[in-house]
Amino acid sequence: MDISCKRTAVQMNSFSSSDNPRGGYRTPGYTSQFNQYGQSPLVPGTPAPAPQQPRQRGGIKVGLRIAVGFVIVIWAVFIATYLTGGFLSNFGIHPLDPSSLPFILTSPLLHANLSHIISNTMAGAVFAFLVGCSGKRVFWEVTLICTVIGGFGTWVFGGIGTNHIGASGVIYGWLAYLIVRGIFNKSLREILLGVVLAFTYSGLIWGVLPADPSVSWQGHLFGAIGGILCGIFLTSDDPIRPEKTGVQQG
Repeated sequence: MDISCKRTAVQMNSFSSSDNPRGGYRTPGYTSQFNQYGQSPLVPGTPAPAPQQPRQRGGIKVGLRIAVGFVIVIWAVFIATYLTGGFLSNFGIHPLDPSSLPFILTSPLLHANLSHIISNTMAGAVFAFLVGCSGKRVFWEVTLICTVIGGFGTWVFGGIGTNHIGASGVIYGWLAYLIVRGIFNKSLREILLGVVLAFTYSGLIWGVLPADPSVSWQGHLFGAIGGILCGIFLTSDDPIRPEKTGVQQG
């Protein structure tokens, strides 16, 4: 018979009645811990206190703040680009140009014209809100991964002599992440949300194909790949489930 049991470290204490405020005493070699009712949690059969549940991450307020912040930032950069005569547009991704590698982080903030930024504002605000509802950490992890993977893929395959700007690569990453994450998180609610988003924005699938020369399909494709990888491998977005409590004795 295999019997498993827990071994608890004990603290040697000197024999003193002053150690116990209830007037008792401690046996040398054993530390007795009493709660406010004089009950010891070490007594067999006494259930351990339920652990404090962690606070829920994210929420609607967090998602709204992130979505509003996204809109404010890209529009502020757009206005600054206009006021500088389009100079900031030079900080986009120039494929296979080593000097433009740092611009992988700045290109999602830049937009070519008014219609470009308006289209990215509407979709981006929705997806930023939905990702942000899972928490700030999840949002920044997904955003950074999609930015780097999408940007680097564009830098490699974007075509020499071109300049790639716009938040659409990250937006595709957010959408792909929202569609697939529920499968790997085993969350019915997230799966249903992913299905709704997949049907609602199914037309965006054409954006990952090389159809329009003026559209950075490479950014869309690799941004979406980054989002899928986030849905598969990220653990910070796992739903908080109730923990089982109780004491096992053997």
